Amino acid sequence: MSELSLDPGLYRELVRRALAEDLGWGDATTNVVVPPDARASGVLTARADVVLAGLDVAVEAFRQLDPAVAVDARRRDGDRCRPAEPIAEITGLAAPMLTAERTALNFLRHLSGVASVTRWLVDAGGGIRIADTRKTLPLLRVLQKYAVRVGGGVNSRLSLDEGMIIKANHVRVAGGLRTAVLRARAARPDTPVDVEAATIADVHEALDAGAAVILFTGSSTDDLRHIVHLSTGRARVVVSGPIPVDRVAVLAATGADTVSTGSITESAPAADISFDLRPL
Repeated sequence: MSELSLDPGLYRELVRRALAEDLGWGDATTNVVVPPDARASGVLTARADVVLAGLDVAVEAFRQLDPAVAVDARRRDGDRCRPAEPIAEITGLAAPMLTAERTALNFLRHLSGVASVTRWLVDAGGGIRIADTRKTLPLLRVLQKYAVRVGGGVNSRLSLDEGMIIKANHVRVAGGLRTAVLRARAARPDTPVDVEAATIADVHEALDAGAAVILFTGSSTDDLRHIVHLSTGRARVVVSGPIPVDRVAVLAATGADTVSTGSITESAPAADISFDLRPL
């Protein structure tokens, strides 16, 4: 399966639960306003520059309420969509489309927002990799990380069992940074150990203990250049934290390998996408 595709099994139940949350005991408005046999065609349209992500998830919302719905996709995930550009036309029974509309848009707007922010950072980065974190909305991690890939970013670990990252709280409880790294390496010698480091002193300690990746959480560009120099041939350097778009190129120029930021998943603004119905 392509990196830019999703197994429907990963989102089908999520969509079902989202529809149930929105539906409650029934669509009070649609059930009395729209004849059950009325048919309509609806167009998903970009209203701003967006990178599309989650179209199949949105379509799933419509199909769960009307399995016979017809879909004419004009764009696909990963495409840049301009204002007023049609994304897809959905044709079927009007009532189910009206009931599914908000759920479909919630998924599509959010995931396209994640992809769009990721693409802005990638485009601004001058070749530095843009990575996500585990700062994701509960139960939406698989979809959000998919949207990051659509936007040209890379995924960090999906769950806690996929690697070891020693953070400040680990260091405090373990009794020191060096102790934490040595314990991790002794327990799982074949697993690279990532270490958060806020200061150059932390970096020295982490490198001496055998860390494979330095996650620099400080803000000084000069310190970052020094850390890259110290780590060359010993460890990768990843810049971690909220990163403004206009700072990505500066960070890339230091020689750092990756920018890892939770902001692309936890606070990406929703993409401006509309759904407009017309009767048939």
